[in-house]
Amino acid sequence: MFRRLLRIVLALVALGFLGYGLAANWADTTAAVAEIPLWAVAGAFAAVLLGQFCMLLAWRQVLAGLGSPLPVRTAGRIMFVGQMGKYIPGAIWAYAAMMDLGRDHGSPPRRTFACISLALVINLGVGIAIAAATLATQEVVRQAWYLLLLLPVIAVCMHPKILTWGLNLALRLARRDTLDSVLPGRTVLVAAAWTVLGWLVYGLHTWMLAGRWDLYVIATGAYAFAWSTGLLAFLVPAGVGVREGALVLVLHPILGTGPALAVAVVSRLVFTLADVTAAGLAFLLGRQPSRVAVYEAQNGSGSTALTPDRNLSGSPEA
Repeated sequence: MFRRLLRIVLALVALGFLGYGLAANWADTTAAVAEIPLWAVAGAFAAVLLGQFCMLLAWRQVLAGLGSPLPVRTAGRIMFVGQMGKYIPGAIWAYAAMMDLGRDHGSPPRRTFACISLALVINLGVGIAIAAATLATQEVVRQAWYLLLLLPVIAVCMHPKILTWGLNLALRLARRDTLDSVLPGRTVLVAAAWTVLGWLVYGLHTWMLAGRWDLYVIATGAYAFAWSTGLLAFLVPAGVGVREGALVLVLHPILGTGPALAVAVVSRLVFTLADVTAAGLAFLLGRQPSRVAVYEAQNGSGSTALTPDRNLSGSPEA
């Protein structure tokens, strides 16, 4: 009860600082929001959805490497619908929802738990690396030098054997069954590649909202830095307020405080709308029977050559 109350208080404090910043720069911020064209907002929304799809492919790759290959739409239903729990105070809700949905589709809870944790480590590692590479000349990154210390730690932790050892230790402490296999190195590389692509696409949304066509590199690093900072502030639901504050810290020396706040606020709205849209689409698509299910319903399900997670050619269904 105390921890939940603490998370709510921290979220309110973060929102309070954001609200104070908005109030102090209200005229500049509202003017900057009004100057963001609708096509830029629509483009940012599309970029976020595309970036989320890249992150889904990375997440699905990890889950398959752990032994639960699933069709894209099934993996999407687990990830996108489940992650809506991140908006509830308390970090466990998204985990619990995704583990429950994973169980419904044949992925044991410990495997889904491992997938979520591994994907977060990969995402955080790639995000911090991109922020460090793109914002090396920015004062805010030099001030947050301590985040760079995480890079070698994350690089070591991303080794498949160390990843598996760390997760099995966490599962033992939680009195859960441990993983029965080591995550293949190729899986980590493919998941990291999809994650890099996802971050580069996410950068497009910040770039469009900023309206400065010469700032794509900095815009990409700014959002990577902001997201990583918000994730590390794990006590605050979905990093609300913290992520926006970090984004403003990077952008205000370049754009000005009002425009930077406008980008941060619209970015949060775009991401929230994209989360809801992705969850809705994944829920609807995930309810539709797959081609294999239709085939088995028409021809009987006695054959052992087919499984619900595979298409007629025997490979994971896309």
